[in-house]
Amino acid sequence: MTTSTSFTHYQRIGGAGKVRALVHRFYQNMDELPESYGIRKMHAADLQNSEDKLFKFLSGWMGGPQLFVQEYGHPMLRRRHMQFTIGESERDQWLLCMNNALNEIVENVALRNELATALAGVADHMRNQS
Repeated sequence: MTTSTSFTHYQRIGGAGKVRALVHRFYQNMDELPESYGIRKMHAADLQNSEDKLFKFLSGWMGGPQLFVQEYGHPMLRRRHMQFTIGESERDQWLLCMNNALNEIVENVALRNELATALAGVADHMRNQS
């Protein structure tokens, strides 16, 4: 994912530290927001493993180091999440947590909007229920 200036989203967000901060805030939102209860209960009590995997995925997805691929192989996101019931409600809960995190962590409005749009597409792709 690049812009016309050929900087990746990973570079534009500020690298590993900012991606990690985004993921950490995302999971804090999931833990704290009553509206995200449905997706929170899909996760283990300790979110550290999920946080680590999402960090590694987003690192590569944003154009940075392919940490997830190096450790786990191709992401196959939909296949890896098929065991969970993911409909519009779960998608929207995930997006609520992510958009709140984006609003807090990503200062650049254009980048924040680009990431929000792209992540909405990913989240919608994950739905396996009508």
